[in-house]
Amino acid sequence: MMGSGMGAYGGAVRPVESAAGETMLLWGLGQPEAHRNNALVRQAAHAFELDACGRRLSLLQSPSSMSTPGVTGAVVWDSGVVLAKFLEHAVDSQRLLLRGARAVDLGSGCGLVGCAAALLGAHVVLTDLPDRLKLLRKNVTLNVDDPHVPGSARVTELVWGDDPHHELLKEPLPDFVLGSDVIYNEEAVDDLLATLNQLSGKHTTILLAGELRNDAVLECFLEAAMEDFLIACIEQDQWHPEFRSNRVALFILVKKPEKPNYTT
Repeated sequence: MMGSGMGAYGGAVRPVESAAGETMLLWGLGQPEAHRNNALVRQAAHAFELDACGRRLSLLQSPSSMSTPGVTGAVVWDSGVVLAKFLEHAVDSQRLLLRGARAVDLGSGCGLVGCAAALLGAHVVLTDLPDRLKLLRKNVTLNVDDPHVPGSARVTELVWGDDPHHELLKEPLPDFVLGSDVIYNEEAVDDLLATLNQLSGKHTTILLAGELRNDAVLECFLEAAMEDFLIACIEQDQWHPEFRSNRVALFILVKKPEKPNYTT
């Protein structure tokens, strides 16, 4: 059953009622394994270009780094393209307002999502592990360091599960938390959720685009996240019409209202 809007997003959403049911739905109906992987990107190239937000974005990549175990942020993934173009489409469709909003981008990688949000008027902090920041800073400078950009972008280190830099926790907390391909490993779920909880206030809208590689990992994340968050899926008819993939899912999360404390 579709609902109307969640958090700061005014479009249609489908509430996630159970973790197991959602993964069965995505894999049973979407058949992600039957669709080509990385159809929207070129990971072997040293730069990825995309027309978005009224300009030509150029993201430097480091394909050779992909041979290092655990390194995934050195290239652009389909989920990043889907989320970046979704933001653009949602703003153009007046379902989302980013101008003037404060946003944190988790696991920014090459920086596509955070740069797109800045071009749409948000003031974005792009975050990643310390060894990923050099490439990320280059891409932010290349694409957002322009006085005509309506928003802004800066880069900082963030290790999930650790205490974020105090500037990220300033009140009010961010209006948006963004993330693409951040649900990839069961071992990282608890740390990711700890960080989402730290960065989210009652007005924060979380948008996560995930690569559908492993149903057990997604189910683990959703089941744990439902303890603290209301979750919905944004179906493909809400995405940019030219950037859709059955290998990607797009979720929106907001914190559950705090239960009243009836102390005597």
